[in-house]
Amino acid sequence: MSIINPTAADSVSLEVAVRAIPKLERQTFESRAMKSGLLTTLTWAAALVAAIPLFSVLYMLVVEGAARIDFEALTALPPAGFEQGGGFGNAIVGTLLMVGIGALIAVPLGIIAAIYLSILGAQTRVAKVSRFLAKVLTGLPSILAGVFAYAAVVVWMGTYSAIAGGIALGVLMLPTVILTAEESMKEVPQRMKDAAFGMGCTRSQVVWSVVLPTGLPGILTGVMLAVAGAAGESAPLLFTALFSNYYVSEVAEPTASLSILIYNFSAMPFDNQISLAWAASLVLVFMVLVINILARLLGRSKV
Repeated sequence: MSIINPTAADSVSLEVAVRAIPKLERQTFESRAMKSGLLTTLTWAAALVAAIPLFSVLYMLVVEGAARIDFEALTALPPAGFEQGGGFGNAIVGTLLMVGIGALIAVPLGIIAAIYLSILGAQTRVAKVSRFLAKVLTGLPSILAGVFAYAAVVVWMGTYSAIAGGIALGVLMLPTVILTAEESMKEVPQRMKDAAFGMGCTRSQVVWSVVLPTGLPGILTGVMLAVAGAAGESAPLLFTALFSNYYVSEVAEPTASLSILIYNFSAMPFDNQISLAWAASLVLVFMVLVINILARLLGRSKV
């Protein structure tokens, strides 16, 4: 009677099992590999084709506008008619002012609404209706926001103003802030909220001490995206702020903006104004690009 060494038997069994395992090496001409490669190639091709208009516009803006940007262009007032030189400093200030007014309206209201939608009354009928309306507002044509602000503010005040322009931009910013802030608050781990409640915290303390600080990166991302979208709007400002060739001295008067200046100067038959329109376009794109980059950086630090 022969005695088999258990160690040797285990080694033989392991070797047989290893040989039975199919090789997982990629086969170039296998049908699934070829299909995957084809789809990957088509995806990259579609992405490159979609990027062509973007990079062509950026290239044109840099070529046409960069040479015109200097200290005078960024600070001087717009030229008139056959005048040479000038700039669009008042339009930069007006754009920042109206976007700031819109943010002062949309950010607090949006965060308060998001707190209710995500924590205080997430399953109530009011929350469901509000959430639906916020999603509907994301598809609202911007010109309708201008018409609303014109009827509600311009007619009432009797003049075009930065206030009316800021309200129109605030209406456009509000749904983005609400929806992104709500999603950021929902992503806060439930165990953190439960732990706070277990320590005896009230709902308001949980919101202020746990939910808002933890979800702050996502909330700021939504705010930045809303601001970037509002900065490039032109249709609402035609109905509300109109335009001015001077620096804004008070918020209850017509106010210049980069988008309207570009619209006005691009239609003029003067080379000086057209070059200023290119330069203003480059500045506006740069502002939006910086805001979007900040939003991406903030979004990476989300919980």
